[in-house]
Amino acid sequence: MAEGTALVRSPGDGAPVESVEPDPAFAAQPQDLVITLLGAHVHPRDRARVWSGGLVSLLAEFGFSAGAARVALARLVRRELLARVREGRFVHYALTPRALAVLDEGDRRIFTLGRGAGGDTWTTLWHAIPEDQRLARARLVRRLRFLGFGPVQDGAWLAPHDREREVTALLEELGVTPHAGVLLGRPTVSAGFRALVARVWDLDELAGRYAAFVAEFGRPRDGAPSDREAFLLRTRLVHTFRQFAFLDPELPEDVAPPPAHRAEAVRLFHDLYTALDPGARRHFDRAVTP
Repeated sequence: MAEGTALVRSPGDGAPVESVEPDPAFAAQPQDLVITLLGAHVHPRDRARVWSGGLVSLLAEFGFSAGAARVALARLVRRELLARVREGRFVHYALTPRALAVLDEGDRRIFTLGRGAGGDTWTTLWHAIPEDQRLARARLVRRLRFLGFGPVQDGAWLAPHDREREVTALLEELGVTPHAGVLLGRPTVSAGFRALVARVWDLDELAGRYAAFVAEFGRPRDGAPSDREAFLLRTRLVHTFRQFAFLDPELPEDVAPPPAHRAEAVRLFHDLYTALDPGARRHFDRAVTP
C-alpha cells in the first residue's frame, strides 16, 4: 500500500476500501464533491437513486471520513439538492428537481466553456437584497460567478454575455426578483473600459490556473488506468475544470485576448473526460450497488 493511504470499512458490508489522504492541491469540499460525482455519473443516465453507503465509501477514497461524508449528505438534503429515500434497511439519495436544474445549468456552462467568446451584448445586474434574505444573496452571488459574472461594486455585477434568461430564472428561483434589476447593453470598448475589466476579473491568475491544469492533467501516464484510477482521475478532472466557470468570463477578443493555455485545457478536458468514462462509470456503479 502506498504511503499516506489507509484501509477503512465500507458501510454496510464490512469490506475494506482504500482511502487516501486529502491532496492539498485538490481542495474539494465534500458537498461539492458529491454534486460533482452525481453530475458525472447519475444525472446523465437519469438514474433514480444512489445508495448512501456507496457515496460514503467513494468520498473515503478522497480522504473524507464517514462522519464528514454523512454530514455533507445531510446538508445537501437541507439545501433541497438531495432527497433521502429508505428502501428496507438501505438509505438512498435521489436528485431533487432543484438539483436537476442546477446540474443542467452546470452542464451547459462547463461543456461549452472556451468554445466561444462573449459577444456584443453584455448583462448588468444590480441588487439590494435585504439582510433577512442573506442566504438567498449568498446563493445568488455563487451562481452569478458560475455564469461568468464579475463584481463591479457592492450589488452590481457584469457579464460579457446575454444572460437575461438565466438570471431572470435565477432571481425567481431564489425569490429575490423584487430586489434586483437586469440590463442588457453594449459597452464602448476603450482603454478605460479594459482597465475596468482588469479590475473585475483577475486575468493573470486565470491564465496561471489554465497553465497549471494543463501541467497536471496533460502529463504522460504509464499504461491504461484501472477502473479505480480512471474514477479518481476523472473526478479530479471534472472538479478542477468546473472551477473555470467561476473564474473565466470568456471576454470578447476586442476587450482582452484569450487566456494562454485555455484552448489546450479545453481540448484536454474533453478528450480525457470521454476516454476515462467507461472505467470510472464501472467503479462508481460497483460502489453504489448495495
